[in-house]
Amino acid sequence: MIDRKEYARRRKQLMRIIGDDAICIVPAAPERLRNNDSHYPYRQDSDFQYLTGFPEPEAVLALIPGREHGEVILFCRERDREREAWDGARAGAEGAVNDYGMDDAFPISDIDDILPGMIEGRSRVYYHFGRDAEFDVKLIAWVNRVRAQVRTGARAPHEFVALGHILHDLRLYKTRTELRVMKKAAKIAVEAHLRAMRTTRPGMNEHEIEAELLHTFRKAGAVPSYEPIVGGGANACVLHYRANNTVLRAGDLLLIDAGAEFDCYASDITRTFPVNGKFTPAQRALYDIVLAAQAAAIAEIRAGRPFIAYHDAAVRAITAGLVKLGLLKGNVEKNVADGAYKRFYMHKTGHWLGLDVHDVGDYRVDGEYRELEPGMVVTVEPGLYIAPDAKGVAEKWRGIGIRIEDDIVVTRGEPEVITSAVPRDADEIEALMAVAQK
Repeated sequence: MIDRKEYARRRKQLMRIIGDDAICIVPAAPERLRNNDSHYPYRQDSDFQYLTGFPEPEAVLALIPGREHGEVILFCRERDREREAWDGARAGAEGAVNDYGMDDAFPISDIDDILPGMIEGRSRVYYHFGRDAEFDVKLIAWVNRVRAQVRTGARAPHEFVALGHILHDLRLYKTRTELRVMKKAAKIAVEAHLRAMRTTRPGMNEHEIEAELLHTFRKAGAVPSYEPIVGGGANACVLHYRANNTVLRAGDLLLIDAGAEFDCYASDITRTFPVNGKFTPAQRALYDIVLAAQAAAIAEIRAGRPFIAYHDAAVRAITAGLVKLGLLKGNVEKNVADGAYKRFYMHKTGHWLGLDVHDVGDYRVDGEYRELEPGMVVTVEPGLYIAPDAKGVAEKWRGIGIRIEDDIVVTRGEPEVITSAVPRDADEIEALMAVAQK
C-alpha cells in the first residue's frame, strides 16, 4: 500500500512545479450508473488517486502553493449516519485531515462558496479540461465569479494550463513503493494465469476460464485491471475480443489477456497455450516466432534506448520468421520497410503501465521518441494473428492468434520481468499442462 508520506511528497513535488501564483484543481471520479439505480463498482480517478489516496466520490482536491492557511485542501462528503448505514463509512472532513493528510477539508456542498475565494489571487489554474464536461462548466463559473469582482480589487486567473503534461510525466517514473505494489499486482495476475493453464480442458467454455481468473483476483483482494480477453481458436485473432462465450476445442489455442489491479495499480499479462496441452507443428512454428520477437524486444528495454527500439526489434524478428515460413515473400528488409508484416502483426509492441493499464506519459518529446529511464514500467507484447479467412495463406496457418505479454521494469542494468513466473517457452507450457491434465 502507498502510505501518506508518499502522497504528500507527490503533492509537494507538483506544487513546486506549478509555482506559488497557481492553483491546481483535481476532481474525483464520478459514480457511474450501470442500469436504473445500480452503479458500476467505483474506481477512483487515477490522477486524483495519485495525489490523495482518497477512495470516495464527490470530492475535489485543491492545491494552493504558499497559501498561509493550508496548501492542500479537500472538499468531500460530510459524515451522514443515515447514508453510511446504506452505503458504508465516509471519511468526512475530519477523516480527510487526520487519515489522509490534508491541511484542511470542507463539505463538498460548500464548494461554490469557498473555492472561488481560493482561486482569487492566483494567476494560473492547472486543470484537466475536457475530461468532465459538467465539472468544466462549474470551474469556468467559479473563475467568472472572480473576474466579476475585478473592479473591487479582486485578481482573477488569466491562464488555464493543461495539468496532464506535468502530472503525467511525474506518474511515468515509479518509486520503490509503487514498484512494490505493481509487483504485488503482477504476482496476483501470475497466479491467475497459472490457474487458468492448469484448469483448461477441451469442452469448457471461455467464460469458465474467465471465472478462474476472476476468482484468483478477488481472493487476493484485487480486481481486473481491464476486461479479460479469453479467446479460443479464431477468437484469438480478434485483438479486443470480449464475448468470452465460446466452447474450447481440442487442437485450438487459447489466448488469455488478463491483468490484476491492486491498490489501483495494474498488471497486464498475455499467454497463449494449447487447449489440449499440446501445440500442433503449425502452432508451434508461429508461437516460436512470437517468443523470439518478445526476447528480442525485452533485450532493448534498457535505460538510454528510445522507446520505439523494442518495437522495431520485435518487428524485425517477426518479419524474419514469417519470411522463413513463406508467409511473407522477399527479403526481411523490404518487408519491414513496406510494412508487409502488418497484415499479421498490426499493433505496437507495448505501452506504459502504472495506475492505468495503458498508462499516461508522452511517448515522444520534441517530436522524438523519448529514452527509457530507470523507474519506467512497460509491457512487451508481440503477436501474430492469421485470420481464418486470410487469402493466399495455407489452411494450416489460418485461425491462429498468438500474443505473449509481460510487464518490464526499466532499471540501471538488466530489464526486470516481473511477470516471468508464467511459463512462456512452449515446452514448459506443455509440461505444466501435462501435469495438470493427468
